[in-house]
Amino acid sequence: MALEDDLKKMAESLPDGPGVYRFLDEGGRVVYVGKAKSLRKRTSSYFTGSHGPRTEAMLRQAKKLEMTLTETENEALILEANLIKRYKPPYNVLLKDDKSHPYLHLNHQHPFPRLSLYRGQRREGGRFFGPYPSVHAVRDTLKWLQKVFPIRQCSDLQFANRSRPCLQYQIKRCTAPCCGREGGEAYAARVGHLVLFLEGRDKAIERDMKKAMWMASEALDFEEAARLRDRLHCLKQVQDRRRLNLSKELDLDVAVVLKQDGVVIALFLFVRRGLLLGSRSFFPENAGEVALEEVMSTFLAQYYANPDNRFDQGLGKMESTWPPPEVLINVDMVEEGWLAQVLTRLRGSAVHFLRPVRGEKRQLLEMAEKNAEELLLRRIGYHSLQSRDRVELGRILEMPQIPERIEAYDISHFQDTHATGSQVVFTAQGFQKEAYRRYALDDDSLADDTARMADVLERRLLSLKEGEGEEGVTQPWPDLILLDGGVGQLHAVLAVAAELQIDGITFCAIAKGPQRNAGRERLFLQGRESPIILPHGSPVLLLLQKIRDEAHRFAVGFHRVRRQKEQRRSVLDEIPGIGSKKKRALLRQFGSVSAMQEADTESLMSVPGISAELARRIEQHLKK
Repeated sequence: MALEDDLKKMAESLPDGPGVYRFLDEGGRVVYVGKAKSLRKRTSSYFTGSHGPRTEAMLRQAKKLEMTLTETENEALILEANLIKRYKPPYNVLLKDDKSHPYLHLNHQHPFPRLSLYRGQRREGGRFFGPYPSVHAVRDTLKWLQKVFPIRQCSDLQFANRSRPCLQYQIKRCTAPCCGREGGEAYAARVGHLVLFLEGRDKAIERDMKKAMWMASEALDFEEAARLRDRLHCLKQVQDRRRLNLSKELDLDVAVVLKQDGVVIALFLFVRRGLLLGSRSFFPENAGEVALEEVMSTFLAQYYANPDNRFDQGLGKMESTWPPPEVLINVDMVEEGWLAQVLTRLRGSAVHFLRPVRGEKRQLLEMAEKNAEELLLRRIGYHSLQSRDRVELGRILEMPQIPERIEAYDISHFQDTHATGSQVVFTAQGFQKEAYRRYALDDDSLADDTARMADVLERRLLSLKEGEGEEGVTQPWPDLILLDGGVGQLHAVLAVAAELQIDGITFCAIAKGPQRNAGRERLFLQGRESPIILPHGSPVLLLLQKIRDEAHRFAVGFHRVRRQKEQRRSVLDEIPGIGSKKKRALLRQFGSVSAMQEADTESLMSVPGISAELARRIEQHLKK
């Protein structure tokens, strides 16, 4: 009670202005982040009246209150979204979407721009169109665009080294500018049409193509006229695939949230100039016990506060198309007026929320709800199957509880060099890639994979024992540890666990069958003389294979990175003052380390960036 009074007094002492507040637990971890027009009024409301069980649980855990003042409500919205993304508070609805969404990238830095699929942070020059909901959607779009606008997709290196047209030219998907079959002016005109199309202004393209087709026909160039006719036909097919049956060329987003069996989905449809550009779906975390009205408000606030979520219509046009002037929603929202004001400031003109009950906008909302319902049912079905398999796995391994968190470990090396270990984590939500860990195993005393596996598990179990975690967060303990190996690995790891006095974890080693035959895996358990052999095609066996293969993939990937890094090393890396740039400059001038050994100090000093002192150091080191 005294602590609650302290928090209440702290809340009442906060300023009466916009900002962001944070509740922290005893260990200093942020458990909730919120925004407010008035920090004092909003935080004081937590200590008056009754609240739901979720808020009551948060207040019981909260031991400290912090705040950050902002100049405007707009800044408060953006800061709240950034802090939620950074701290991942357990009582906030988390719009988790770590995937790197694909884009179409038009590279303007080349005289003949290339159109290609692009994934990752948009740091390269040129124009980006998207994001698209999936890589499949981008590739499907590229296939249709090549039929209408034959723009090259080959890399700049392939373009520079072409001596004759490739197959894309033969099937009329490219005009072979690499071989001089088309000039820069005609190619630039086609690129301009492509940009207009991707911006949704395809009526102007259709008009220009029809005009060019009739001009070619009047000039008796029937081959060119037929080619333009075919492109027009493809253009109409693409238009039919993405144009909605709307009375106006509307700019709007459609946002829906649905909940079933404790699983929540939030889905967006993006409509620009009457065209359906794509969709995005999210499965917010910590939302199962939250009212849909609050989920919708939090969902939209976090989504629009993140600039990476913008549907770009080309550089220089982003601000005029995002956020759109209208957002259709399927549930009412908490603080709808405030969110509308903030988005209005972001856009520079009015943004309205609408919950239509009839007409074409209602049809759009129903289409979004139907798509969201289908994705939600798939998610629930997937989780149901996963839960069934984990229950059966716990029964087979005679575990005291259902394995909620499974950690799998594997070792990778090449002829005992650059050995690495991997840790992957599987839960009811699938693979948790943010919890993956990599281990470098450079100790020469680790003679074989059994010793290396024991070393990896010793480091992991010791960190669990000591409670190490990021920002003071206690690490979750696994229920099951899966080892890629046989009975030797199992006994070595059990010895480590016994020495560290670790209990409550089930250890299982999984080994392939005779001749390393996948599908005949053997499971080795503590206290069991004979291994468990599951039937071929068993769902539990498939689940274990899936987890084991992911651990193997992750270990091999890290091993390759280390090996490639070592292959790029040279004797020059041992010389103090030699970095990657100077090493490249030396090799560019002399060609090899052997040639440098024959060079004198003056020759070495002729390389840009090499001083007299550094040249003498290089000469002395190489002559050793």
